[in-house]
Amino acid sequence: MLDVGIDTLSFYVPAYVLDLALLAEARGIDVNKFYSGLGQLKMAVTPPDEDIVTMAANAAQRAVRDMDLTQIEMLLFATESGIDQSKAAGIYVHDLIGLPKRCRVIELKQACYSGTMALQLALPYLHAYPHKKVLLVASDIARYGLGTTGESSQGCAALAMVLSANPRLLALEPEYGIVTENVMDFWRPNYRNEALVEGKYSSKLYMAMLEKTWQQYQELSGRGFDDHSYYCYHTPVPRLVEKAHHHFVKINNYQHLQADVITQHIRDSLEYGRQIGNSYTASLYIGLASLLDSAVADLSGKRIGFYSYGSGCVAEYFSGVVRSGYRQALDTQHHQRLLQRRQPLSYDEYATFYSFQYPEDGGTHAIPHHQTGLFRLARLEGHKRIYEKYANS
Repeated sequence: MLDVGIDTLSFYVPAYVLDLALLAEARGIDVNKFYSGLGQLKMAVTPPDEDIVTMAANAAQRAVRDMDLTQIEMLLFATESGIDQSKAAGIYVHDLIGLPKRCRVIELKQACYSGTMALQLALPYLHAYPHKKVLLVASDIARYGLGTTGESSQGCAALAMVLSANPRLLALEPEYGIVTENVMDFWRPNYRNEALVEGKYSSKLYMAMLEKTWQQYQELSGRGFDDHSYYCYHTPVPRLVEKAHHHFVKINNYQHLQADVITQHIRDSLEYGRQIGNSYTASLYIGLASLLDSAVADLSGKRIGFYSYGSGCVAEYFSGVVRSGYRQALDTQHHQRLLQRRQPLSYDEYATFYSFQYPEDGGTHAIPHHQTGLFRLARLEGHKRIYEKYANS
């Protein structure tokens, strides 16, 4: 069977970051509740002139670099931070990065799961048209409200990947486990800017769906725990992933493994997430980028297990095998530069960014300039968002 999967992988984070030590100080909380209790160190923060479109366009521009864009006839945009009830955010990205007019564009939503749904939608198309490519973008801004219990697990990022036949990074395998249940652990009504969450309930569902989807995947694939070298999980907070993986080890009867071996399964995949925070649809695949960029060992031929969870809920377990020579297609230096160049915010600066409200009167309103990537939200005009390509120093 023809191999299909991930050919390139690039992410984007804004140029501003808040250390959770400052949030802890402002809230009168011991910082170890965040650093140790959540496993989270920092959160990425968007300025007013960046949103899911600008982040997605910056990530996509990197992912398609040096490619023949006429091969891309499909753009799938996964998000739960949509900016319009009708128009897909991907249409803006299509225009900003100059994709051909012969191109399908759609936006997908199912909490944090829709990036995986987009991935699975693309694979049959690539089997049918192996000379074509698909651009998949996942972009989100996690917001829970100032002073809420979820505030410390906020974050934002965009992840773009080009999917193709004979991919350079990862070949996806056809077997999967999938479970859908109608639950209310996390949701955001149309009239709210911040999400609502039942944190403990959601964590229990996360664990339960991991077990159910793994059992399905294992039955269909015939693979067991030992057949996977590394694991990537959807990461609301790193500490939940650590607990989930220990539960996973237990249900597979591998408690005899040394603690450092268990840690090694997931350690590298969590490095970027600790510095970014929750990015919803992007977080699972930022974990993959983190693993591929950070692992010292050669991962060629190694199988990775993936657990994707979207509240509400849909969960899926699947796998992929790292391709030989994968390092030549990585964007490691760019990712590390993005994280290193970020400007630390004071708590007051963070609160000011967070509290910014886009005008809703339909008038013309310029958006203040901040440090951004190649693209920014320039103004609102007649209830339209106007973007511009913008390179600053």
